[in-house]
Amino acid sequence: MAKTDFTNPKYYINRELSWLGFNDRVLSEARDKSIPLFERLKFLSITASNLDEFFMIRVASLKDMVHAKYTKPDIAGLKPSQQLELILEEAHELVNRQYSTYNRSLLPALKQNGFELVTAHENLTKEQGEYVDRYFEETVYPVLTPMAVDSSRPFPLIRNKSLNIGALISKKGADGEMDFATVQVPSVLPRIVRLPDGEKGQKRGILMEEIIERNIGQLFLNYNVVCAHPYRIMRNADLTIDEDEAEDLLKEIQKQLKKRQWGEVIRLEVEDAMDERLLKTLKREFSIKDPDIFRISGPLDLTFLMKMYGVEGFEELKNKPYTPQPVPGMNDEEDIFTQIRRGDILLHHPYMTFEPVVDFVRQASKDPSVLAIKQTLYRVSGNSPIIAALAQAAENGKQVSVLVELKARFDEENNIIWAKKLEKAGCHVIYGLVGLKTHSKITLVVRKEEDGIRRYVHLGTGNYNDSTAKQYTDCGILTCAEPIGEDATAVFNMLSGYSEPKKWNHLSLAPIWLRDKFLSLIGRETANAQSGKPAHIIAKMNSLCDQGIIAALYEASAAGVKIELIVRGICCLKTGIPGISDNISVRSIVGNFLEHSRIFYFLNNGQEELYMGSADWMPRNLDKRVEILFPVLSEELKKQVKHILDIQLADNLKAHVMQPDGKYAKIDKRGKTLLSSQDFFCKEAMEQAKKPHDSVQTRVFIPEEPIREEE
Repeated sequence: MAKTDFTNPKYYINRELSWLGFNDRVLSEARDKSIPLFERLKFLSITASNLDEFFMIRVASLKDMVHAKYTKPDIAGLKPSQQLELILEEAHELVNRQYSTYNRSLLPALKQNGFELVTAHENLTKEQGEYVDRYFEETVYPVLTPMAVDSSRPFPLIRNKSLNIGALISKKGADGEMDFATVQVPSVLPRIVRLPDGEKGQKRGILMEEIIERNIGQLFLNYNVVCAHPYRIMRNADLTIDEDEAEDLLKEIQKQLKKRQWGEVIRLEVEDAMDERLLKTLKREFSIKDPDIFRISGPLDLTFLMKMYGVEGFEELKNKPYTPQPVPGMNDEEDIFTQIRRGDILLHHPYMTFEPVVDFVRQASKDPSVLAIKQTLYRVSGNSPIIAALAQAAENGKQVSVLVELKARFDEENNIIWAKKLEKAGCHVIYGLVGLKTHSKITLVVRKEEDGIRRYVHLGTGNYNDSTAKQYTDCGILTCAEPIGEDATAVFNMLSGYSEPKKWNHLSLAPIWLRDKFLSLIGRETANAQSGKPAHIIAKMNSLCDQGIIAALYEASAAGVKIELIVRGICCLKTGIPGISDNISVRSIVGNFLEHSRIFYFLNNGQEELYMGSADWMPRNLDKRVEILFPVLSEELKKQVKHILDIQLADNLKAHVMQPDGKYAKIDKRGKTLLSSQDFFCKEAMEQAKKPHDSVQTRVFIPEEPIREEE
């Protein structure tokens, strides 16, 4: 028999089109009328911010390839120019669906529930108009900087992602010759301006750009305003840094950050009713073509909807806030090191609190027995308690080494600030590695105890960010197992110097060993299936687009391995290809929390192996980043992690399942007990928190009734 070529492009989905499909799944949550209204507003806002980043990075990268005449096809056989054409077509359709959702569903529902957003300043009543004009004069006018363009004043720099109002103006008494003028809608003022409540307590608001548009004549007193319309641009924000040439990586990144404000314009959003003469001016000045122009039927930049969540008085239209629960078996009476010595501890955020991770570093910073703390930081919060604890540890005389990844996209500036603060406190700071992003999540605490030196380690799937830990689902393990401690020391020695261990006990690292580890684990299941043994793989991650891994999964599926994938976002693998992927299922869970954990299960002929880590199955994670995969060694913890996977595979409310055509569909719920995995884990954590510490044996919890009733 001829050997199947599992790398054939027809077996793959383009990465960018797959991502747009994910954003459409987020949009489907905004369209779901069973979800509270203000949660739907949040989902629509998220689709808008997602799309912004997609254009600034992914579309920008493809445009760079086209400019460079790069023609190598992707794994789906598409050249960059072909990808751009398909992406823009799909992006236009997605934007149309966004605004259809906004105009036809969300705005009317808001009004019906007591909040009216006045969509045009022409619709204001006389009293509202007077209120708005007074607000403009007292609050808005002093902040604005109108800029006209003529022979003595060149076209100004329009900042990336800023909302602006463009106008054509003509001098009073002149022969109709028009100039272009623009004013930036100030981001320092609220985008939604509250109007006085109606007679029956109806809350009302209007967008800032409508107020400016209504009063724009006051900015150009000697001119007639022919037309005025909002517009917004997206620039190429993909940083290109030649690290080998950069003498000082810190300074080079700071320099590149400024370039984000004047990169190539890759997308222009305009009001659909914009005067064609004004649009022609913008097209010329931004050197932009028609496919890159998005005519918007509604307000530009829907991210303002996230601010709607703060409007008071609509609590019944929001989900009840969830408070992360205590970790079962942990207590506040004993120090954290005593508790870790009793056995490995599994953390499952945000269902369980992130506080033990903060306490791990905080207690280590104060403990006289602790000699050293070593940690990798990728993204941290704005007022990070972990940063404060590391600085305190250094001031207390402990050896503190921190690898701060300066190249963490859109967090570069934040990380530079923290890195400098840590250095001032006396920490040894490493600014990442040349050519690689350090994406691993590991903390090592070295402690002197009665029986000698003991190493305590935290390994996780998510960032050391106490803020996002309330919104992202992630897992972590606290352990003092000696083999893990030895590996952790080796990791930091590699990061800070050039020391490479002769062997690893349990950890697998990218970019050197991790790809081979995954291929070996998948290959073992394939061999077991070929030998007639049961074979099963379950893998949960954010993205799957590595051709080598997908080809190995196809080969495993063809051999009879049952493969269940839980992939939140990009998935370039196709299901249902006869003889190739008919043993593979793919599901994507989109809920209130962002699914972020990476968990990998292999049946191994009944000797089950479970791993967690920081890496997705993407080329960048396996080949261009420092990542860590760690095993779940404790049999008790294995049950708990497998339980997480089982519940996610049983989710029939928030799961979207990939169809053979690459599209996703919700599960038919008729006659089934309804289960939302995220709701389940919230309820499970609250049930466990009610139990006395000494009665907590396992975190596996079977509900007595369905999590949510079907509406």
